[in-house]
Amino acid sequence: MDDSHQTPAAANADARPDASLGARLRARRKAQRLTLHQVAEAAGLSIGFISQVERDLAAPSLSSLAAIAAALSAPVGAFLHAPAPEAGGLTQAAARMPFHVTTGGAGYERLSTRFPGSTLRALLVHQPPGPRPEPMRHPGEELFLILSGALSVELEGVSSLLARGDSIHFDSRRQHSVWNHTTAPATMLWCGTMDLFDDRQAEASFGVTA
Repeated sequence: MDDSHQTPAAANADARPDASLGARLRARRKAQRLTLHQVAEAAGLSIGFISQVERDLAAPSLSSLAAIAAALSAPVGAFLHAPAPEAGGLTQAAARMPFHVTTGGAGYERLSTRFPGSTLRALLVHQPPGPRPEPMRHPGEELFLILSGALSVELEGVSSLLARGDSIHFDSRRQHSVWNHTTAPATMLWCGTMDLFDDRQAEASFGVTA
């Protein structure tokens, strides 16, 4: 059955509401009759990483969760409660609501809004210290600007250290990963074209195409 256009609530019905993120992703994959290999290939991630996420042994970033959800023909909102976009595109620091994919993982603040034809997404990413995550690749482009602390960025196996004020802009089809190699938190501005908040699906539901 093709349920790629289910609402978040319907897509989430593939697993118990109180199930872990990994259990809900696994239930969705099985409901779609997809193998780990098929999901990994579609998401641009490794089979081992998908398996670890499903067993709650690895925590996906927002971008990797979005890629996995797309591979499962499900909205990101089926697995994540993120703030709605601000009407008019204005956000104020004191009013923004940070959110996390998993407890203890990176914190995010949504900066971009949604309007007909919009393709740019933007976030503040608060990255705690941690090991190098699973590299990934996907259509689109990304730009990072380090606002505080320092981060490591790897593109096609080549690592660069970015400190406060440094930036990098790249084709997201290149295999990439970013992590905090230090002992202190870091914050970066993330801008990209990856659909992290089901914006394209929301536009389509109102008959708007980008």
